[in-house]
Amino acid sequence: MENSNLISVIVPVYNGEKYIGQCLENLLCQTYKNLEIIVINDGSTDNSAQIAANYPVKIINQKNAGLSAARNAGIDCATGEYIHFFDVDDLINLEFYEKMIEAIAQTNADIACGGVFNELASHRTEFFTNRLLLTTVEDKIAVTKVGRYGYVWRYLFKKSFLEEISLKFEVGVLVEDLYFSLTAVYFAKKVVTVPDAVYYYKKRENSIMTTKQLAHRKKRHEGWKKAKEFRQKFANEHNFQIPGIATKGFGAFIVKYFA
Repeated sequence: MENSNLISVIVPVYNGEKYIGQCLENLLCQTYKNLEIIVINDGSTDNSAQIAANYPVKIINQKNAGLSAARNAGIDCATGEYIHFFDVDDLINLEFYEKMIEAIAQTNADIACGGVFNELASHRTEFFTNRLLLTTVEDKIAVTKVGRYGYVWRYLFKKSFLEEISLKFEVGVLVEDLYFSLTAVYFAKKVVTVPDAVYYYKKRENSIMTTKQLAHRKKRHEGWKKAKEFRQKFANEHNFQIPGIATKGFGAFIVKYFA
């Protein structure tokens, strides 16, 4: 498989036997075919790995270490020029990679940003009607809304860019997307928005975001608290504002106090 414009699609899976088949079919039916599909089996105890073995994909088996560690393992073994992170229980439209690679290659951007249909929270659904090339910090932060919605799977990343800024996922925390995406979008020299590339964020029972187990809910709450603290510190250190979110002065104090 040629490395030129090769997209490495990293799919972490932990006990995802209900969805892994549909996920891989969705990827293999893409109109863009130059894909390296990497399934990171994060210590699944169900049939996820066995189902994935029926498809022409690369499978990496590891002990259960969490989503961040699985994504990092995918980055380490990816051979593509570009990287996309894909959650096993979600979907994308069939032209997703065709539209994303066309935009990022034509503009030589570090990151391409697609739309999202959020089944879990419809008010966070976001589509682009035009292709825009964003180069200022103000525009990158405002247009992508990365400071509010850090979804990492919205983005196609140039691998050399991630290596240049030595960016990996923070292991052992929830809401790890915000740390990664905000840092990447800030440091990218160019970000391009992509109409007609849509990621479908599905609402699944007992997923990381919907599980009702008390212990996990507490961990998720603590994860959001730490992520918001990181966001405020990062914005203050780099002297920029996140639209709709107070990060400086009395406004930041009020937000923190009432949180």
